[in-house]
Amino acid sequence: MTVFIIRRLMQALLVVFLMSVIVFFGVNVIGDPVHMLVSPDADQADIEATIRRLGLDRPIWEQYLLFVSGAAQGNLGNSFIFGEPALKLILHHMPATLELAFSALFLAVAVGVPLGLYAGLYPDSLLSKGIMAGSILGFSLPTFWVGLMLIMLFAVELGWLPSTGRGDTGHILGIETSLATRDGLSHVLLPAMNLALLKISLAIRLTRAGVREAMGQDYVKYARAKGLSTRRIVFVHVLKNIMIPVVTVMGLEFGSLIGFSVVTESIFAWPGMGKLLIDAILQLDRPVVVAYLMIIVLFFVLINLIVDILYSILDPRVRLRDQGA
Repeated sequence: MTVFIIRRLMQALLVVFLMSVIVFFGVNVIGDPVHMLVSPDADQADIEATIRRLGLDRPIWEQYLLFVSGAAQGNLGNSFIFGEPALKLILHHMPATLELAFSALFLAVAVGVPLGLYAGLYPDSLLSKGIMAGSILGFSLPTFWVGLMLIMLFAVELGWLPSTGRGDTGHILGIETSLATRDGLSHVLLPAMNLALLKISLAIRLTRAGVREAMGQDYVKYARAKGLSTRRIVFVHVLKNIMIPVVTVMGLEFGSLIGFSVVTESIFAWPGMGKLLIDAILQLDRPVVVAYLMIIVLFFVLINLIVDILYSILDPRVRLRDQGA
């Protein structure tokens, strides 16, 4: 197990290094932020002073080395616009994004797994066919359109839920979150539904496929031959085995919930990292963009590492294959 974890850590470090190179050089060749930071009436001396202050007069490779040196000390640079550390800005907006992502993941599992389980156990029923048709819609409908429709229906027409903002916040275990208040829950419900729609469809199809495959396995036939009830077979034997791919895929999808919540946060004016990224891109605030992308890369790598470890615990054959390779 220790060798397996060390191997995965080395792979993770390599991925982070390669992505830092791609992200930094990719972002720094786009646009010129200097002209957005100085007055249109500024003379050449003011422009050159701004370039020197931002460190943009140095070669790109030297800027990268300074970035890596600072990142090793927890400093990802200062925002051109706000004049504050980029990491501080991102950490300030991170709780809202994590809160939204966890809410969406909870909805995806709580809704998708039971529906997929029913669709797998009763594939020929009318309700199962309706569930699978709905999952196809979940994959097909664009997120921005679904978000607008949710606002039109539940906020404008019915007036049940608020359409923008985070609402009142409270504290759970010392962490400030909108999930601790009724007003906050009402604000998080619509964006979480919008963000979770695709993941619900994915959970439905994964669970259904796993159930259909598991019900034909020998261990299920043996359990039936022993006289075990269908409920016990499903919830003790089948569900335990199908949760391996579900946990793996949904764990990886949690990273995408964080990384691709930009559209949802923009539509619902949710004060998370995605909205900060949009503002930074519009203003060519390079340090914030680079810091955001690196944080997302770290999230993906960390989540992949955790999922790999959980997978190896659920299925020890993964460790054995890794050691054999």
